[in-house]
Amino acid sequence: MRQTLLLCSFLVLLLQVHVKAQSTLYQRGTEIAFQDALELYTKGQYAASKMELARLAEVDLSENREIERQYYYASAALKTENPDGEIMLEKFVLDFPDAPLRNKAAMELGNHFFAAKNYPKAIESYRKVATETLYGPEKAEVLFKTGYSFFQLKNYKESLAYFEQSKRFRSEFLADSYYYAGYVYMDQNDDEKAIADFKEAEKAAAYAGKVPYMLASIYYRKKDFDALIAYVPTVMQRQGLEKKESIQLLLAEAHYARENYNEAASNYMAFVQAKKGSLTREQQYKAGVSHYQTGKFGDASNFFKEVALQNDKLGQVSSYYLGHSYVKLNNPQFASNSFANAYKSDHDAQIKQEALFNYAKVNLERGSFQDAVSALDTYLQSYGSGPHAKEAEILLSDALINTNNYLRAIEHMDKITNKSDRIKSAYQKVTFYQAMVYYRDKKYPAALQLLNKSQTQPADRSLLVQSQFWKAEIHAASGNLPEAIKAYQAVLALKPPAQDPHLIKTHYGLGYAYFNSENYPAAETQFKQYTDKLRGARENQNYEDALLRLGDTYYVQKKFNDALEAFNRAIRENNSAADYAYFRAGVIHNFENRNTQAIDQLDRVINGFPESRYVEDALFQKAQIQMEMTRYADARNGFSALISSRPNSPFIPFALEGRAVANYSLQEYEGAIGDYKRILDDHPNSANVDAALVGLQESLTLQGRAGEFSNYLSTYKKANPGSNSLQVLEFENAKNLFFSQSYEAAIRAFESYLRSYPNVVQASEVRFFIGDAYLRLGDKDKALEYFYLIENVSDVALRNRAVQRIGSLEFEKGNFKKSIPYFRLISKNARTKIEEYDAFQGLMNAYFSIERYDSALIYSDNIIQLGEVTPDALPKALLVKGKASKALGQLEEAKRAYESVYRDFKTIQGAEALYLLALQLHEAGQFSESNELIFNQSQPFGAYDYWYGNQFILLAKNYMKLGETFQAKATLESVVENSTNNLVKEEASKLLRSIN
Repeated sequence: MRQTLLLCSFLVLLLQVHVKAQSTLYQRGTEIAFQDALELYTKGQYAASKMELARLAEVDLSENREIERQYYYASAALKTENPDGEIMLEKFVLDFPDAPLRNKAAMELGNHFFAAKNYPKAIESYRKVATETLYGPEKAEVLFKTGYSFFQLKNYKESLAYFEQSKRFRSEFLADSYYYAGYVYMDQNDDEKAIADFKEAEKAAAYAGKVPYMLASIYYRKKDFDALIAYVPTVMQRQGLEKKESIQLLLAEAHYARENYNEAASNYMAFVQAKKGSLTREQQYKAGVSHYQTGKFGDASNFFKEVALQNDKLGQVSSYYLGHSYVKLNNPQFASNSFANAYKSDHDAQIKQEALFNYAKVNLERGSFQDAVSALDTYLQSYGSGPHAKEAEILLSDALINTNNYLRAIEHMDKITNKSDRIKSAYQKVTFYQAMVYYRDKKYPAALQLLNKSQTQPADRSLLVQSQFWKAEIHAASGNLPEAIKAYQAVLALKPPAQDPHLIKTHYGLGYAYFNSENYPAAETQFKQYTDKLRGARENQNYEDALLRLGDTYYVQKKFNDALEAFNRAIRENNSAADYAYFRAGVIHNFENRNTQAIDQLDRVINGFPESRYVEDALFQKAQIQMEMTRYADARNGFSALISSRPNSPFIPFALEGRAVANYSLQEYEGAIGDYKRILDDHPNSANVDAALVGLQESLTLQGRAGEFSNYLSTYKKANPGSNSLQVLEFENAKNLFFSQSYEAAIRAFESYLRSYPNVVQASEVRFFIGDAYLRLGDKDKALEYFYLIENVSDVALRNRAVQRIGSLEFEKGNFKKSIPYFRLISKNARTKIEEYDAFQGLMNAYFSIERYDSALIYSDNIIQLGEVTPDALPKALLVKGKASKALGQLEEAKRAYESVYRDFKTIQGAEALYLLALQLHEAGQFSESNELIFNQSQPFGAYDYWYGNQFILLAKNYMKLGETFQAKATLESVVENSTNNLVKEEASKLLRSIN
C-alpha cells in the first residue's frame, strides 16, 4: 500500500511537472507574441500591432501584461484614428489609476487633444497626469502645454501658473514658456515681468523675430520712450523680424513724443511706404506735424488733408496746420480753404481765432480782397481785443482799397467816425471805384453821388482829377451839357500836369460839350489842344475823331483854310475816317467856288469808299455843285445815280427835287413832272413838299396841263390841313399822351384819330406810334402787328425805324431766322455807327442762335472794327466770337477772344468769358491750368455772382479730378455759404452731397 501510495505520489508529481512544463512553454509563446506586438507598435506599425494585441486578448496574460496590452491597444487605436481610440485610452486612465502607464496614457491623450486644438479636453487629460512623478522635459512639456491650452482659452490667470512652473526646467519649452508668460504679464499690465520674460524668450532664435514688437509695444504703453528709442535700432536689422513696419510706427510715435521730429517723420513715412497697414487719424496728424516741423510741407499737407475731412477737434487743428503748410508751399488758394475750414469749426476757440486771422492774411496776399475784408471785419468784431487786432485794422485798410465789393467797404468805412489817414485814402479810392461800376452800368445819379463822396477825402490828387473828369463824363452822357462844361472846367482848374491822361481826355470831352452847345471857338481851343498833345503818340485814343471835329469847328466858323488843312492832315495821316475828310474838303472847296477841286474830292469818296456812309452825301453834293455850274445833264445823272443806288436814303426826296430842277432846266418837263409827283406821292411828309408843289405847277403850266395841278393841290390840302385845324390838335394831343408815358391813353387817342382821318398823310406815323406804345406796355405781338403795317411805306426814315423794331422783336421772340432779313436791311440803311452796331449785333446774335457760327463770327468782327460804340459793344462781340470759335472747334481763336474779354473788361461778359475759358481747359483735362486761371483772374468778377459762383464750382470739379477731396469740399462749402444766387447754391450743394 505504501508502494501504491508512493507510486500515486510519483504519478501526481510527474503529472505536475508535466503540466508545469506545458504552462511554461505556453507562457513563453504568449510573451513572444506580446513582444512582437510591442515591437510593431514601437516601429509605428500601429494597425498591425493593434491586430496582434487584439489576438492576445483571447489568452490569459499576467495582470501586468494585460494592463500593458490594454494600454498599447488603446494607444494604437488612437494613433490609427480609430473612433474608439479616445474612449479606450480615457477608460484605461480611469480603470488603472495606479498603473505605471497611466501617466503616459494621460499625456498621450492630452497631446492628442492638444494637437487637435481641443484645449478643454487637453487640459482635462493633462490634469490626470501625476506630474509629481515626472521629471525634467516630460514635466516641462505637460506644464507648458497645460498652460498653453488655458492661454488659448483666454484663461490667462490659470495659464500663467503653468508657464511659471515650466520656466523652472531647462527644456525645449523653456523659451515658449517665457514668451507666453511675458504675453500674459503684458496683458495684465505687469510690464516689468513681461519685459523680463520677453527678454529671456528673445534669446531663442524662434522668438528673436517675434519679441521686438512685444517689447516695443510695452515700452510705448508705459511711455518709456527713451527705452523704446534705445531698443528698436538694435533689432531693426534682425533676420525674420516680424511686424517691422509696426515697430517703426511705434518708434515714430516715441520720437514724436520726444519731439524728435526728423526721426518721427522718417519712421512715419517708412510705415506708410511699406503699405502694410494704415495710420489712425491721430497718427496721420502726428505724421503731418512731424513733417511740417522738419520743413517737408508737401508731405505734411498729404497727411493733414486726410485728417481735416472730419469736423472734430483733430480735424480743426489739422486744417489749421494744413493752411500753414500750403502757405509754405506758396499755394494761397489751398491755404485759404484750409484756414476757412479751421475757422468754421468751433472745437478749439484759440485755433478758430488764429485761423480766421490767417485766412484774412492769405486772402489779402493772394488778391482775394473781398474775402479778406469780410474776414478782417469779422475778426475785429469778434476779437476786438485779440492779439492781432491792430494788425487787422491796418490790413483792413489795405483790403478795403483793393476789394471789388466796394459797397460793403464803403458801408464799413462810413461807420468809422475817426478815420485814420489810411482809411481816408482807402475811402477816396473805393468810393471812386464803385462810382465807376455805377457809371459802367449807366446808373449816373448813384455814380455822381459817390464821386462827390470820393472828393471829400482828396488824399490822392491824381484820383481827385479823375473823379472830377468822370463827373463831367457823366453829365455829358446824360445830355446835361452846361453841367458837363462846368465839371470839365473844374478839371482844368485843378491844374494837373500837361500830360495827365485825364487832362488830355478833358480837352476832348470839353471840346465835344462846347461843340454840341454850338460854342465853336471854345470847342476849337479844346480839340486843338487835344490833337496837339496826341499827335504822333502811340496810344492816340480819340485823336482821329478829334482832328475831324477840329476841322468841323473851323468849317462852322468859316475858317476854311484851317478847316481844309485839318481835313488834309487827316488824309495824310491815313485817318480811318478819311472818307469824311475828303467829303468835307469837297464841301469847303465848293464854298470857295473851287468846284473842280470840290468835285475831285467828292469823287474820291464815291469811287474810293463805295461802302462809306458819306457816299450818299457826296453824290448829292456833287450833283448840287454841277447844278451850280449849270451842268444840268451831269447833275441829273448824279441825282439819278443816288436815287437808283440808294433807294432808302433820306436824300431821295431832295435828289428827286434836284433832278426835277435839272430836267426843268433842260426843258425835260415830263421828267420834272414825274419827279415832283414822286415827291408828293411817296414822300408827303418831306420838308420840300411845298417846293415840289410849286415846281409841279410851273412844269404842268408850261406843258399846258394846269388842270392836273388842282387835283394834287386838293389832295395835299386834305392831307395837310392848317395848323389851327381840329385834326392837327387831335394828332398833337395823342403825341403828348405818348411822350408823357400814358401809353394806353395814347393808343386810344391815335386809334380814334385814324378812325376820324383814315387817309391822313400821317397815318403811317400814327401806326408807328401805336406800335411803339404797345411795345412799351410789353405787348410785343400787338406791337409787331403795327410795325408790319408800315414796313413798306415810302417814308424812308419811318420805314427804317419800323424795320429796326421788327428785327429786334422777332429776335426777342426767338424767331431768329425771321429777324435776320430785317437786321440786314438796317445794316444797309445805317447812316451812323450806332445804327450799324445795332444791326450787326442783331445779325451776330441771330446767326449764333441758329448755330450759323461762321456768319456770327463775321458780324462779331464787324462790331470789333466799329470800336467802342457803346460801353459793352466790344465785350459782347468778343464773347460771341469766343463761343462761336469754340463751337467750330477753333480752340485757340476761342481762347484769344475769351482772354481779350476778361482781361480788358471787368464786366459780366468778362466774368462769363473767364468761366468759359476755364471750362475749356477743364474739358481738355488741364485741371491745374483751369484752376490757376480762376485763382489769378476771378477776383474782379465777384459782383457777378452767377458766373463767379460757377467759376468756383468748376474749381471744385477740378479738385475732384486732381484727387484733392478736402479742397473740393472746402470750396463747395464756401460757395454754399457765400453765394447769393440760388442756382449756384443748389448746384454746389448737389456736388457737395456727392462728395460726402
